[in-house]
Amino acid sequence: MIKDGAPIKIIQLGAGSMGRAWLGTIGANPDVELVGLVDLDVDLARRSAAETGHGEVPVATELAGLEVDADAVINVTIPQAHAGTTQDALFAGLPVLCEKPIAPDVATGLAMAAAAEASGALLMISQSRRYFNGFQQFRSVVGDLGAVGTVTCEFFKAPHFGGFRDAMEHPLLVDMAIHTFDAVRALLGSNPVSVYCDAYNPSWSWYAGDAAANASFTFAEGVRFGYHGSWCAPGQETSWNGSWRVSAERGTACWDGDHEPTAERVDGSIKVPASDQAPEQISGSLAEFVDHLRRETIPATEAASNVVSLAMVEAAVRSAEEHRPVQIADVLTQAYDLAVSTDHDQRVLAVLKSWSVLHKVGLAS
Repeated sequence: MIKDGAPIKIIQLGAGSMGRAWLGTIGANPDVELVGLVDLDVDLARRSAAETGHGEVPVATELAGLEVDADAVINVTIPQAHAGTTQDALFAGLPVLCEKPIAPDVATGLAMAAAAEASGALLMISQSRRYFNGFQQFRSVVGDLGAVGTVTCEFFKAPHFGGFRDAMEHPLLVDMAIHTFDAVRALLGSNPVSVYCDAYNPSWSWYAGDAAANASFTFAEGVRFGYHGSWCAPGQETSWNGSWRVSAERGTACWDGDHEPTAERVDGSIKVPASDQAPEQISGSLAEFVDHLRRETIPATEAASNVVSLAMVEAAVRSAEEHRPVQIADVLTQAYDLAVSTDHDQRVLAVLKSWSVLHKVGLAS
């Protein structure tokens, strides 16, 4: 039990570029206190700690190497390391806030959700783009427009990253689209049923793989979501949050990703609720994590639910490669079969075998 009013003692795993962003966020939040930092590169950990005002914090190459009293863990390791490091923390009795994506694939994500259930500790995924105040206003406006028919999001950027993204088979879908796919789940309060996706690479692209895609998702209640994106689209670029439009029975709402949304209702009104000026991006993720730990409640991005956002990515990639519609339930069921057949900790395997996976992730009533 975390003491009321006392800062939550945090160990952070990962000290790279994103890790430094989290270290700064922890330092700016009076409700948390950094008590340890873990990275395979101890020198990097010490530099990152010093650069972000945590120069005296103990560092180690693994969680077990820290002899500190902690309440929770923030996992900012690379996705391929999420499963092992998160499981170590969970079975040490420490709730975890893990950077997205939960895992490199859905099967591993399901095993991580099972580890959380087996341990009894919370595993929350940081989907930081849910925490833009403009997006929260947009959700409020859309919620007042009645039944939704169509949602679209355009995402057009031209980043020259270099490195691993340039060599990926599906850089846009695998490395970026989960932000938008998770956001539309939050916007609709619903889950997807199927997707048809066409991925391609414009002739001028500097990426080896398909850097552009058009995806059409069908959601429960028949809502259609159209995603149109490119990572090699110079000029007139959209926000990193994309440019959104919702058509509903009582009007239309739009959000450019950076400013307040706009709305026009059939009665002629255009009122948009004021922003509550809540913490944004990873600061918002951290604030929600703290709130749920103190109240002992379950966030919307807990592991089992969040796996559906990753399943949207896998389904879109499969559809693009096989040139056919793909059912989200099929992706989850096949991933579950793989997870159960994989050599897991017996505690994890026992939980997996107890599940009806579609009920567990919220795709079946």
